[in-house]
Amino acid sequence: MSKFTHLHSHSHFSLLNALPKIPEIIKKAKADNQTAIALTDDGAMYGNIFFYEECKKNDIKPIMGVDFYVAIRTRFDKQPRIDNKRYRLVLLAKNQQGYRNLMKLVSLSFIDGYYYKPRIDKELIEKYKEGLVAILPQFSAETSGHLTLNNKIKANEAYDFYKKVFGDDLYFEIISHPEIEGQEELKEKIVNYCREKKQKFVATSDFYYLEPEDKKARDVLSDVSNTGIKSHREQEDFSMKTEKEMLEIFKDYPEAIANTKEIEQKCNVEIELGVWHFPELEEHEGVSYDQRLKNWCYEGLKNKGLDQDKEAKKRLDYELDVIKTKGFSAYFLIVADFLKTAKDKNILTNIRGSVAGSLVTYVTGITHLNPFEYKLPFERFLNPQRPSAPDIDMDFASDGRDEMIDYAREKYGKNKVAQIGTFGTMAARGSVKDATRAMGYEYQIGDKIAKLIPVGKQGRTMYIKDALELEPQLKELYESDENVKKIIQMAQKIEGSARHISVHAAGVVIAPDELTYYTPLQVDQKTGKLITQYEMHSVGEDGAGLIKFDFLGINILTTIAETLRRIKKIHGEDIDIQEIPIDDKKTFKMLSAGFTAGCFQLSSEGMTKWLKELKPHTIHDINAMVALYRPGAMSFIPEYIRRKENPNLVKYIDPRMEEHLVDSFGLMVYQDDVMMMAIVLAGYTWLEADKFRKAMGKKIPELMAEQEEKFKKGAKEGGMDTRTINHLWDEIVEFAQYGFNKAHAASYGRVAYQTAYLKANYPAEYMSALMTTNQGDTDKINAFVTECKKMKIPVLQPDVNLSFEDFGALKKNTELNQTDKDQIRFGLNTVKNIGDAISENIVEERKKNGLYKSLEDFLQRNSKHKDLSKKSLEALALSGALDSLADRNEVLANVDNLLEFIKDSRTKDDSQTSLFASLEGSGDMTTLKLQNPEGVKIVLKTGMNNDIEYTLPMNDKEKLFWEKELLGIYITSHPLEKYREKMSQPGKNILSTKQLGSCSNKVLAGVVEEIKEITTKKGDRMAFLKISDFSDSIEVVVFPKVYKEISDILHLNDIYAFKGKIEKKEDTYTMLLDAVKVLK
Repeated sequence: MSKFTHLHSHSHFSLLNALPKIPEIIKKAKADNQTAIALTDDGAMYGNIFFYEECKKNDIKPIMGVDFYVAIRTRFDKQPRIDNKRYRLVLLAKNQQGYRNLMKLVSLSFIDGYYYKPRIDKELIEKYKEGLVAILPQFSAETSGHLTLNNKIKANEAYDFYKKVFGDDLYFEIISHPEIEGQEELKEKIVNYCREKKQKFVATSDFYYLEPEDKKARDVLSDVSNTGIKSHREQEDFSMKTEKEMLEIFKDYPEAIANTKEIEQKCNVEIELGVWHFPELEEHEGVSYDQRLKNWCYEGLKNKGLDQDKEAKKRLDYELDVIKTKGFSAYFLIVADFLKTAKDKNILTNIRGSVAGSLVTYVTGITHLNPFEYKLPFERFLNPQRPSAPDIDMDFASDGRDEMIDYAREKYGKNKVAQIGTFGTMAARGSVKDATRAMGYEYQIGDKIAKLIPVGKQGRTMYIKDALELEPQLKELYESDENVKKIIQMAQKIEGSARHISVHAAGVVIAPDELTYYTPLQVDQKTGKLITQYEMHSVGEDGAGLIKFDFLGINILTTIAETLRRIKKIHGEDIDIQEIPIDDKKTFKMLSAGFTAGCFQLSSEGMTKWLKELKPHTIHDINAMVALYRPGAMSFIPEYIRRKENPNLVKYIDPRMEEHLVDSFGLMVYQDDVMMMAIVLAGYTWLEADKFRKAMGKKIPELMAEQEEKFKKGAKEGGMDTRTINHLWDEIVEFAQYGFNKAHAASYGRVAYQTAYLKANYPAEYMSALMTTNQGDTDKINAFVTECKKMKIPVLQPDVNLSFEDFGALKKNTELNQTDKDQIRFGLNTVKNIGDAISENIVEERKKNGLYKSLEDFLQRNSKHKDLSKKSLEALALSGALDSLADRNEVLANVDNLLEFIKDSRTKDDSQTSLFASLEGSGDMTTLKLQNPEGVKIVLKTGMNNDIEYTLPMNDKEKLFWEKELLGIYITSHPLEKYREKMSQPGKNILSTKQLGSCSNKVLAGVVEEIKEITTKKGDRMAFLKISDFSDSIEVVVFPKVYKEISDILHLNDIYAFKGKIEKKEDTYTMLLDAVKVLK
């Protein structure tokens, strides 16, 4: 029987302040024969469910706790230089009530008390004291501060409060740190004080890492967090002591050791994990959830025209029975309500994943795919034999997602709805870079190591130990360079540590009661959103039991919705995107020709290449390409194309599989195909087939061997010969780890087709909407403009008379576009330094009172808007938006005059004649006498806050610079225009060079977009450049020797020929520069 229990312990969930992972802590406690252990992370409960599960797994009692920050005044006080100081208090849960009070205290410390740290105060301590043990930490309790200063009166005041609140559940902490000045003296003061008061005290290790040698790794974490807490005292030790060590250290204080066991006996929290808690729905006149869902389904079946279809009715009843038996009707009603509400609010939606295989979700409007048409099985989504809860991923147009989450809060209660928290961890590459910096090594060493670490495949995490096995260069470097070895070993210690908590991209939980009954909460510091401290596993069905709802904002849905709005406005057509024909020849012709840019899931270079070869003509081709275009599975694409082109090549491994593989020409394309083979050919149940799929995907040897035996035996019993079975097994092994969910592919394929349909049939409307929803991403805008040029759609600079706020589609032969081609114009708010408010004012004034006739007319009609300023006038002129009213050089030379006119107009009554009023009896405006710009000197400020002096008029190069500066891309021309023809040849531009992969002695022409200079540890200067051409951009690394030679001739926005080595690592390309030449 152990004699000591750790009651003050920190894991890596004390973000960047402690090192050990929870399994490591439990493993050491188990090895030390300890029967219980507490987790008391800094101010939070992030790891408590992990901790609880790990303890239970190892037959160790979990003691749930928190090392709280306590405000020196109240949690609401946040005065600088006063309230940034705080005390500490360790609270441990004795029972379920105590555990809930911990969650409540943690939540309020973040929601009300956050000031540098999450803080509770004495009001909260008193209010939520039930079921808690309190420990006053030696280092930083309120009492410790007063005892250190020998202020016994203040110490008594603090003690009296805590004693009154916690009574016999109050303990003082003593620790042993003779290496830290004053701590041994403080310990003795605490012991004497406690003995004087007949107050119990307890010994702790208060650890932040497991072994003394881990101290340096914790210092690295502290360096990453920039907390400034790291200590350089080599002798300082906050490691996890063994029981033997603790008994020796505190041999003079046996009662302090005994009290650890007393507290252990007091703390008996049992958390009910894996029990689902569904939100409560409003009552419906005594109608059960099951009946409500059934009524909705049969109404939907009729609306879909399937009410006379016997097979549909049979399947619907089967699905409803499964849902009812599993108790999930409420979940489907909730989701169906969300999707119906979104439709009512004109928020476009889509559903991903296996849920598309459900007829129930189709007829209730949750999904848009008829599972019969796409041969999607229900059991892939909801298996009668599988105990897990349903998981429906809801995609909303990104600009409507928050509105839907707000709807959930309003419907179910703000205290019952929160977004799920998720942890950013120290990944392999980041750990190497952080370790390199913290250990004082040069940046290049860490960068070199990090680039040798491969990216994880299929969403799997790449760990440093795996990278050392997979990458020979990394292993060789590790074994041959002592500094590299030290960096990697340190990186491995911090790898996987929680770095920060943020908002999960989609997850939302809705509780039947107040959320703090199930999970601690906090406010995300970046977004202000309420989030759970328990991540998805801990808060979900296997943990606290709350059901997760995925609300994901998808930008492409916003693009589709915006396109439909433009079509309605321009053409008067009201299109239901779910009802468009799925056999549109124009769409498939466009894809076959390679015009894929901006089409969801189809726009990558590789996908475009395969689509041109495939020449799709059905949506099944699109779905197949969505599934096959991924690592590993790509090897099946050529055979898919061959069989599509030549039906005589189509064959089936077994006649029984023809009905399942007919749309894919006999090939395995989806995960579902593998599962169907197991069911049809080897006699698996759906549950067994799902286990089969998971085992094949993970490629765990033991599970693979087990499944191989089972599959081959079943197939043999089903009548297949051994040779065919072995051949089929080899194919399954090759394909299964890359297989893609068929329903997911069909859902994404449908959206991909919808975008292609809109682009093919309404190109200007779609491309302008696409640019609007991707505004700010200059790389994407550049690619879309290039695509428009290929499609013969002019994309023009902004114009105050022709532009809208956003990118606009201008129909041909109209007032705003008097040409015979549809056009796209840059919007006014796409111009840097032109805000939304002034853009809207300019457009609305034009709509109300007609086109602007002159510069004077423009200024006068917009003069009352506060944002018509020097900065906005210069931006309008430099971007070309005023070219239709005045020469941009004239505007720039006369900005002060124009501002004086604006000021004058603002002070006069609208009816009063101004300096530029119309002449009596004439409808024309008088001409503003502008100063001749010739020779005028002006100073303009760039986005980097650099002043540039010009002598007007500007030349073409200078105009292009400002076009790029304000619009993000070149529109009217390009600095490399004279080289365009030559650079269009293969291997002569950045994009086609990337297609060649790694290569030496490569010459590229480009514009310098960025210069990032750094100083090495040796004091040498080097630089990282970003260069671009018509096709793409690439990073250029300039090492010190080369940079010394060329730094004087290297300037932003100038054009050069760069010669060097192209390196490819994963999907990242870099040029290592050897030489550079100025181009004219």
